Amino acid sequence: MKEPLTMPLTDQTRADFARRTALALLDIHAVDVAQARPFILSSGVASPVYINVRKVISYPAVRAQLMRFATEVIDAEIGRDTLDAVAGAETAGIPFAAWIAAETGLPMQYVRKRAMGFGPQAHIEGVTRPGQRVLLVEDLTTDGASKLRFCEALRAAGLVVNDVFMLFQYDIFPQTRAAMANSGVRLHALATWKDILEVARTHNRFTPEAREDIAAFLDDPLAWSAAHGGARHLTF
Repeated sequence: MKEPLTMPLTDQTRADFARRTALALLDIHAVDVAQARPFILSSGVASPVYINVRKVISYPAVRAQLMRFATEVIDAEIGRDTLDAVAGAETAGIPFAAWIAAETGLPMQYVRKRAMGFGPQAHIEGVTRPGQRVLLVEDLTTDGASKLRFCEALRAAGLVVNDVFMLFQYDIFPQTRAAMANSGVRLHALATWKDILEVARTHNRFTPEAREDIAAFLDDPLAWSAAHGGARHLTF
């Protein structure tokens, strides 16, 4: 088990984690640019770009690097001593929760999308106890709606959830920040789309036209979506 970080992360170190995470995701081809048609996200939003963070599980060296970053961020921004367990969100969050649990020495659970059985524990697999302080772990978040549902399921089982950690966060919808704040949930991620775009420019990834299209989407995602046949607003 890795010892907890005793010093806060500097802004420079946090930015370095973001750049290195973004570059790693580009290197393993986890980021795709739309060709003839835009991608339609689960929220209904049209996007010129798509990311599959789950590819990380197939690259041991990348996985080890990102889990090391994750542990340092969790220690610095949340505090390992404030947590009793980590809970992976079905399904993509489960492997990352397992690796983080192994790195931190914390117990692990996972939370289902749909209840299996009856009672408040029907969404949860693993040993829990009332009042247990749990960190929800996911691969990414787009609009944040599914994270709120997972948090609600954990809270209904008597667990305390104040933080969600993920490898990647879209971080382009102000509505997400407001919804999370209203629910008392803080989001923590290694990288965002702005980091991807910055690294893509620095390392000359994608065409200049594709980078301009991504920048236009990030600047006003709902307007870009509406202009390309996608959703005009988010629903929580």
